[in-house]
Amino acid sequence: MLDRIAANRGYPAMLRMDNGPEFISLALADWAEKHAVKLAFIQPGKPTQNAFIERFNRTYRTEILDFYLFRTLNEVREITDKWLSEYNCERPHESLNNMTPEEYRQQHYLAGISKNAWS
Repeated sequence: MLDRIAANRGYPAMLRMDNGPEFISLALADWAEKHAVKLAFIQPGKPTQNAFIERFNRTYRTEILDFYLFRTLNEVREITDKWLSEYNCERPHESLNNMTPEEYRQQHYLAGISKNAWS
């Protein structure tokens, strides 16, 4: 999954994450080393060190997990896909100067291209 994301966006310099079991695996450490991605773990018990994902998790929990009673895993995936599309492409975020994450990404991606064109 990470390689598919990187195919569209490139490999990040760093991934900031908590110390959950899904993030402390040898497979992730090997992947990060192979692609020169630094793994930066927050201090245990300090969720404010990863505030953006904590905010996202809270929003997802209140708008999806607390709102629906799912019958199948496919139903979770379908509802989540629709919600993510709306969250990333239609909903303005105050922290992004009231742009959607997609608008923000495009603006910064285009700014990076024009900046690189002149270097």
